[in-house]
Amino acid sequence: MENLSFHDGNIFNLLHSRSTEPSHDVDQRMQLHSSLVRRLSQEQELEGHQGCVNAISWNSTGSLLVSGSDDLRVNIWDYSSRKLVHSVESGHTANIFCTKFVPETSDELVVSGAGDAEVRLFNLAGLRGRADDDNALTPSAMYQCHTRRVKKLAVEPGNPNVVWSASEDGTLRQHDFRESTSCPPAGSAHQDCRSVLLDLRSGAKRALADPPKQTLSLKSCDISVTRPHLLLVGGSDAFARLYDRRMLPPLTSCRKRMPPPPCVNYFCPMHLSERGRTNLHLTHVTFSPNGEEVLLSYSGEHVYLMNVNNGVGTMQYTPGDVANFFSLSNILHDVESTPQVSTTQNGFHRNGNAAMLKKCTELVELAKSSLEEGTDIFYAIEAANEVLDAHSNDIESALRHECLCTRAALLLKRKWKNDAHMAARDCQNARRIDASSFKAHYYMSEALQQLGKCKEALDFATAAQQLKPSDADIVAKVESIKRDLQAAGAEKKEEPEGGTGRVLSLSDILYRSEANSDSSHDMSRSEGDQSDYDEELEVDIQTSMSDDEGGDPDSNAMRGSLNLRIHRVSDDNKPIENSGDNGSSGTASSSQNDRTSYQPEGAIDMKRRYIGHCNIGTDIKQASFLGQRGEYIACGSDDGRWFIWEKQTGRLMKVLVGDEAVVNCIQCHPFDSVVATSGIDNTIKMWSPIASVPSIVAGGSAGPATANVVEAMESNQQKLSRNRENPLSVELLQRFRMQEFAEGNFHPFECTQS
Repeated sequence: MENLSFHDGNIFNLLHSRSTEPSHDVDQRMQLHSSLVRRLSQEQELEGHQGCVNAISWNSTGSLLVSGSDDLRVNIWDYSSRKLVHSVESGHTANIFCTKFVPETSDELVVSGAGDAEVRLFNLAGLRGRADDDNALTPSAMYQCHTRRVKKLAVEPGNPNVVWSASEDGTLRQHDFRESTSCPPAGSAHQDCRSVLLDLRSGAKRALADPPKQTLSLKSCDISVTRPHLLLVGGSDAFARLYDRRMLPPLTSCRKRMPPPPCVNYFCPMHLSERGRTNLHLTHVTFSPNGEEVLLSYSGEHVYLMNVNNGVGTMQYTPGDVANFFSLSNILHDVESTPQVSTTQNGFHRNGNAAMLKKCTELVELAKSSLEEGTDIFYAIEAANEVLDAHSNDIESALRHECLCTRAALLLKRKWKNDAHMAARDCQNARRIDASSFKAHYYMSEALQQLGKCKEALDFATAAQQLKPSDADIVAKVESIKRDLQAAGAEKKEEPEGGTGRVLSLSDILYRSEANSDSSHDMSRSEGDQSDYDEELEVDIQTSMSDDEGGDPDSNAMRGSLNLRIHRVSDDNKPIENSGDNGSSGTASSSQNDRTSYQPEGAIDMKRRYIGHCNIGTDIKQASFLGQRGEYIACGSDDGRWFIWEKQTGRLMKVLVGDEAVVNCIQCHPFDSVVATSGIDNTIKMWSPIASVPSIVAGGSAGPATANVVEAMESNQQKLSRNRENPLSVELLQRFRMQEFAEGNFHPFECTQS
């Protein structure tokens, strides 16, 4: 909402304070002030790559930018001139996914990781005095011990000797340049590289209550700048993991598969912790600049913010909490039976700012008006966010209760992905304020009905009816839920005997396949390239890509029919039986025993959600903190835009067109008001606050965007919903592309489904 104020102060007052009393804090606040964010516009395109730019990273001073691309080159750019300084022929044989400057090396050492499973170190000093077209550079170090694609690299500030690499083979490795500068490929006769810091080849979880069993294909990792012993990783399940490197066991060899080490914390929004879908995974994890928060970006999902430390504002939950969350009896032990009465005046605490308190009341009324009229739902939700996320501690509980119920109703009307889950959270929080709230029970029943939890929905609807027996809406709601329950019961009766009636999806089969493929990641790359799994999948596909002008221009989904023949074969082409880990029987009873003996850990829940973008097409899509204070959140999108939100409230600040297809990478300059982005295009875009007027929407080189922001976000939500209804389209394509790469038949288009 354009008329809402911002929370970073008046920029003129900041400028005045800096002139009278210079301070580092003011400089940090000035770097990406709201008035500058709203003026961001494309300043320049950096040309020099011939393929998708999958990785960009600044050096510590911001004087240089390094990039990696599908063209297999590592490029170095000068920030002040915006010119290409070096273009290194890396020697990688597959797309480069990650690049970094090695700290404290005068920016002469850069490291890269790629789809060929290799990590390479280059000394740029070797290019001095050469001709411009003489770009081949022998690596100073080359590590070939991974067996799958290297998706992310991490370095420790102040440490010039070590780099960490995260790979889809389920391991995070520590490479110390002082100990070795090379290691032979995994599985070779002389390969005994003891570099495995995290062995997560049996570390993935389908749900919080499940024991880790499958391979966690790592997609991202990060090291805290303020506490470098903290290591954050994310991969092919819903859970980011925080490790303390001081508590990890010694480095091991990949030849011996180790059980996953205990982590300090799991991070996952509660509503994603029990979904059990194998296509739900993280594409990026990162620490905030101060190390107190983490940001998680999900494929087919949104971006979520969470606290690192347990404390005020941090909610840690267990599998039991997940199971009980939708129960009518949940939280009744700690809710208030009546609205809280405190030393307040006109609905606000007396020590509050009068102007701010008045604004909160107006915003709640605006949200209620939009709910009644059914218009401007998105902006009404932002108004409620402003009250609840920015001023919740300043308002009296009665107004907070009203705002929670109003926001829940607005979310249920909008129906974007997971809005019903967010509405349920608001309803439970409203019940904590007033256990006899009719609105909280009514909207909770609506949320549960949208989520397909009809039995629980009927409990809340019946409770609401007891509170207001004559209310026509709740009478109709009770009858509606009863009809849904009857329909569900009728469907259950029609199921064939001896079965659940549920057809196993390819996702389920692939997941079970990974559960029984212990040896696949331990074999040599020459053996492993025959298949990603120790079983064979035969798949017949009849499909077509539609180029008709009348087709949906925003849809990248495969169209047509899909016929599958899937079976497992042994070496002699005879069917083989399922076997559990370490050769044990994979029976239902053994699986049940595993679950019974496993003591599940808790997880830290979300504290904020950022929505509007679409992330289903690539698994290298970043979500980043902007500025030294990290007051803004940015993420790329499959529609070629990138989005900026205010961290505190989730308010959408800016939408910019940054690519012809997909924006993947977003990196803010360490000190200046400049952001670099890249994606499917073969250029890097530089953004700075040069627009003549502030606005939410801005375009790229083509000029100001005219498309409605809400319409663009609605389109993105439709794509997410299609991905939810047919979650295998991207996953299936990824599997076949990985097989093509293994056979040497695939290279240049990797970044679109990386």
